[in-house]
Amino acid sequence: MTGTTRVDTGRAGRPDPGCCLPGAGAAPAVVRMLRRAPLTVGSVPLLWVIGAVTGSLWRGPSRELRAAIGAGPGPLRDGHWWSLFTSATWCPGLASYVVNSIAIVALLPVAERRLGSLRTAGLLGVVQVVGTLAGLGLVALITIGGGRWADHLQVAVAVGPGAALVGTLLAASAGLAALWRRRLRLVLLAVLAMLALYSGLLGDVLRLAAGVFGLVLGMLTLGRLRPGGRRDQVIGTPSRPEARVLVALLVAASALGPLIAAWAQTRVGPLSVLRFVFASPPPDALTVEQICAGAGTDRGALRECAELQARLRLSGLGPGLMSAMPVVLLLIAAEGLRRGRRAAWLAAFGLNLGLAALGLALAAHTASVPMEQRIILGAVVHLHAWLLLALPALQPLLVAVVLVAARGRFDVRAPVGTYRAWARVAAGALAGVSVLFVGGSLLVAHGYDRPPGLLMLLGDLPVRFLPPVYLGEVEPTFLPVSGVATILYEWTGLVFWIVVGAGALVSFTRSRLRDPEPDQRRVRELLEDTSGSSLSFMTTWPGHTYWFTPDGAAVVAYRVIGGVAVTTGDPVGKPAARERAVRGFVEHCHAHGWTPCLYSVGAEVEAIARGLGWSTVQVAEETVLPLPGLAFTGKKWQDVRTALNKAEKAGMVAEWCSYRTAPLAVTDQIRALSEEWVADKGLPEMGFTLGGLEELDDDEVRLLIAVDADRTVHGVTSWLPVRCDGEIVGWTLDFMRRRSDGFKGVMEFLIASAALRCKDEGVEFLSLSGAPLARLDRGEPIGGLQKLLDAAGRRLEPVYGFRSLLAFKAKFQPVYRPLYMAYPDPTALPAIGNAIGRAYLPRLSARQATRLARAVLR
Repeated sequence: MTGTTRVDTGRAGRPDPGCCLPGAGAAPAVVRMLRRAPLTVGSVPLLWVIGAVTGSLWRGPSRELRAAIGAGPGPLRDGHWWSLFTSATWCPGLASYVVNSIAIVALLPVAERRLGSLRTAGLLGVVQVVGTLAGLGLVALITIGGGRWADHLQVAVAVGPGAALVGTLLAASAGLAALWRRRLRLVLLAVLAMLALYSGLLGDVLRLAAGVFGLVLGMLTLGRLRPGGRRDQVIGTPSRPEARVLVALLVAASALGPLIAAWAQTRVGPLSVLRFVFASPPPDALTVEQICAGAGTDRGALRECAELQARLRLSGLGPGLMSAMPVVLLLIAAEGLRRGRRAAWLAAFGLNLGLAALGLALAAHTASVPMEQRIILGAVVHLHAWLLLALPALQPLLVAVVLVAARGRFDVRAPVGTYRAWARVAAGALAGVSVLFVGGSLLVAHGYDRPPGLLMLLGDLPVRFLPPVYLGEVEPTFLPVSGVATILYEWTGLVFWIVVGAGALVSFTRSRLRDPEPDQRRVRELLEDTSGSSLSFMTTWPGHTYWFTPDGAAVVAYRVIGGVAVTTGDPVGKPAARERAVRGFVEHCHAHGWTPCLYSVGAEVEAIARGLGWSTVQVAEETVLPLPGLAFTGKKWQDVRTALNKAEKAGMVAEWCSYRTAPLAVTDQIRALSEEWVADKGLPEMGFTLGGLEELDDDEVRLLIAVDADRTVHGVTSWLPVRCDGEIVGWTLDFMRRRSDGFKGVMEFLIASAALRCKDEGVEFLSLSGAPLARLDRGEPIGGLQKLLDAAGRRLEPVYGFRSLLAFKAKFQPVYRPLYMAYPDPTALPAIGNAIGRAYLPRLSARQATRLARAVLR
């Protein structure tokens, strides 16, 4: 039921057995793709054909061809003006061809669907030419200052369609909704900036320039044009949850920048030196050999030789993972920032300040030690080495400034005792790995080049928890030479930091929830005095937390799972307070850093959610049986009449009872029927909006059982009350179980009997409840998410039979009412899906999960 509990009439019908098929086959899908995005479909083959014809697929264009068609300062000076166009039609190598093809297919349709193919093609050309010119102009400015980066850019030649693609996408972002517009621009610009500043190749600079040009061009010419020619209103400041996401994305992007430089084959960007704060700079073997060969008897040279040899021996997997731990910790802090956690803000702020300080310390040390300059900056002379090395420290400082400016957005606190528990776990991990390192190393002392004693191990212990970059500044007293000693030496600190990071991540998911028991009485009072949907009584079931409107006129029942607050149906209370309840609940979720999800809501709440700019999708089909004028006459009621007649001949009777007051013989049989059903499935009973035995134990829940002359229970149904203005106007079917060897038409008999008896009582309707992941085909176009849910319903059909259940309910000629899920952010769908799955199957064991996966994938 949706909205008010009064039922209006509607056309009843049977669901089409093929209602949930995912649409046409592969060939029509290709045709649709050709019609919607012909430019995208044509660009990828064209790129590969040109590469194949010129023999450029494997290693890119030859040197001669690259000089003729590539973009760069040199070709432009030589008068190759056509390179502004032609550089976009080749790629540097096979990997680049694959990556660019994927990027074209994934990103270009975004622009093509909003601007049209011709406008998109023109935009690609303009962005490619002007963006490349702007990038080359930026290179000219960079070369004025001189240095290694400028020298590299002067002689470089770039090819690839990336500049045109990102510039066009940023231009087309003007037509996106505010949520996606902000995120797309922030992520793309941050990635482009990180690549240019850390990797620093000519292609990176050109892509950044083209991206900025495309962004400005889109803002000036396209404005905020939406499909249909309508222009958006001016965008205000982002909401609190959106600001949290944007800051989290910025922190994550800034953390990944140094890794980009560390992993890039060529890293000449102005901030590339900052990678040494994360990754120890191991010299190549030839450099070490040259330094050691010329050391002779000089003490300083011998010390440098020993230090470099130690660095070479500490460049394995363990030190590599340990080097990435600062990045991992920043990413964990970014996840906490997304959830609005105050502790995550403190962690991110402290880490960025620490990285800035370490960057300055690295600059001071490197500028004063010629050997370090040789390793980090190369063998040439650097007149301004200190300035060159200190500049990268500005990036984490700027991130820290952004965090300070946005600090008011991060006010969510964990439950009391969360961080004390985390500190205890971290302390236990510290003690455990320390004992293991010291004790294990004493046992395998022969595995080190110099067997260490207890005092040596204790003195070296603190160093085990530092990233390898700092080990080069500490002269090792001993080094591992055996496998076991290497594991102890390299993995002690890594294990500790993994525990610390995992504990922090878990702490960021803990939520402060109020005790629901005092609120349950208020919920029942609202149910008894006001109105609700056909699912409203389910809000009294265990596992819910409640949010009331300030005036107490309405309540929203929800469960917080994995940072997602999933509601159970519509708000309960006065209909006039429904919209206020939805909006207030959303603000309540934002204040706690949760993602709100309105689940199994009716048309009225779905419309409210759409008014908030949310997305919605149908998740179930409710079937409602109006009772006034009900008569099982005519051909369409043949199955129901047959069940009633056969039951009468078999001596079957339907009896109302309560689970609490029913005789023990009856409750034992009901329990046995339920256990038999669970055993046959081999899977646990689903919960959430599907009740089990525990939910029967309520005085307001009515049971209708089918018994024969021997008092054998052949089937049982439970019915939940539905009220409007405090009066019971309907009953909702919930629990259904039948004896496997009992009367065959027992469910039809029980539902028909309930309908006739409730009609005599003056009840307006029966809700046969909602069938999850099943729906009536209304002949309307559906989106990709709806198709995915339809496919999931088909896969789960052999296990839970939701579509068969919907087809069974069609025997009663019901009115069909869709139930929806409303969500604010499509990027949260994986978390929402996980939360709903855990709500339905909270006690799913590993064995049952395996069995379910086999059934789904069969």
